[in-house]
Amino acid sequence: MNPSVAVVILNWNGKAFLNQFLPGVLRSEYDNLRVIVGDNASTDDSVSFLQQNFPAVQIIKNDQNYGFAGGYNKVLERVEADYYILLNSDVEVTPNWIKPVISLMESDAKIAAAQPKIKWQLNKNQFEYAGAAGGYLDIYAFPFCRGRLFNVYEDDQGQYDEQSEVFWASGAAFFIKSKYWKETGGLDADLFAHMEEIDLCWRLKNLNYKVMYCPDAEVYHVGGGTLQTENPFKTYLNFRNNLIIMQKNLPATDAIFRISIRMCIDFIAWWHFLLSGKPKFTLAVTKGHWHFVKSIAKTNRKRKTNQTPYTQHTGVYNNSVVWAFFIKKIRYFKDLVRS
Repeated sequence: MNPSVAVVILNWNGKAFLNQFLPGVLRSEYDNLRVIVGDNASTDDSVSFLQQNFPAVQIIKNDQNYGFAGGYNKVLERVEADYYILLNSDVEVTPNWIKPVISLMESDAKIAAAQPKIKWQLNKNQFEYAGAAGGYLDIYAFPFCRGRLFNVYEDDQGQYDEQSEVFWASGAAFFIKSKYWKETGGLDADLFAHMEEIDLCWRLKNLNYKVMYCPDAEVYHVGGGTLQTENPFKTYLNFRNNLIIMQKNLPATDAIFRISIRMCIDFIAWWHFLLSGKPKFTLAVTKGHWHFVKSIAKTNRKRKTNQTPYTQHTGVYNNSVVWAFFIKKIRYFKDLVRS
């Protein structure tokens, strides 16, 4: 029998997405599968809708909205399976989206996490922002994806059709062996949302585990389903959390230098928002930096003693992706790695 798999969808007021995409999840071609919806204290009628229309789906209710990270931690405390798949509610799956990833992960005990190919649900030929063909970090821990640099999205022409190790797997469709989830303590609830899957992958890599991309499985992500891209709170979370995960996971000799440079790069973004007439986003960057500084002592207590030298990790681009994109005008991953 195949390893047991629990697909866990964290829901918050997502009735429309559940109605649209949950039937496809239930048709997944895998013979040892449970589908669970963890409800993060929704204020719509999501739960009653599920009970009436999807009786095969197990519902686990949180007593409040703990955010993406805390919400999943609370739900998965009550789930037993060999593998967890954290699946966004706004993801359309294909019938055979599970088995290729599980087969890949079963082939190597060191593989802890993985993702399928993630494309845009509104244009299924195009890679999607939050995952594409696997995540990378640049020299200053700026995240990007194969298939997507900033606002440039590649069409899928088979250029990423080989299995490969990456730095981080997308939280939109995140596969992880449950034993490694438990070993690391899951997601960092203090992050609330955004960057939490990168932090988890970084911690896994510091433990000498692998994160993989599987091109033989494919899903389609709407994106921005819970927190829209043009949202100052999302900007705040991204800027704050990126600095926090750098402090948590970089070796001590690297942390001060790389964080200092990163904050200078963020200051350029601060000016860009200000000059573009977006004062709320300027304030979001300021708040993100301030709350990072306030949390330094708390974050320091989360640091481990086994950080691997950063540039030794697979999936690190040893230059600045910001410089490559905005100054050198590089638009595609293939040109980035050649530069």
